[in-house]
Amino acid sequence: MRTHFFIAGLLATLSPLSMAAQVYKWVDAQGVTHFDAQPPQGQPATTIVTPAAPSDKPLPPAHSGAIGDQKAIDNSVKKQVAQQQAELKVFCEQARTNLAQLQNNPRLREEVEGQLRRLDDAQRQERIGETQKQIAENCQ
Repeated sequence: MRTHFFIAGLLATLSPLSMAAQVYKWVDAQGVTHFDAQPPQGQPATTIVTPAAPSDKPLPPAHSGAIGDQKAIDNSVKKQVAQQQAELKVFCEQARTNLAQLQNNPRLREEVEGQLRRLDDAQRQERIGETQKQIAENCQ
């Protein structure tokens, strides 16, 4: 069991070294393409450039501007969300006040074309239902 852990640790340690090694490509007489760390004797081979391993360095300054832009966008979105929540809170308070007025006052009037008109009981019940629906949909 210890041997397995030792071999696994050794392979994990050496794996970055094997990724950075040169790789050669060549085609043999039968037309089969080969890849190997050693070039073949007596045959032309192409060296394949492997990408370098990523480093743990911080992002260069060019990228930090993009991060700053993203923070500015995040702050803008947060402000918009806060404003929408404040507007919704005002709407909900007004809707609850209107509902209380509709339920408690049977002699309500509304202004229609510059004149006050009294709501009959059917209209008042209709408005109560509409207001309750709006509160249920928009307010918690």
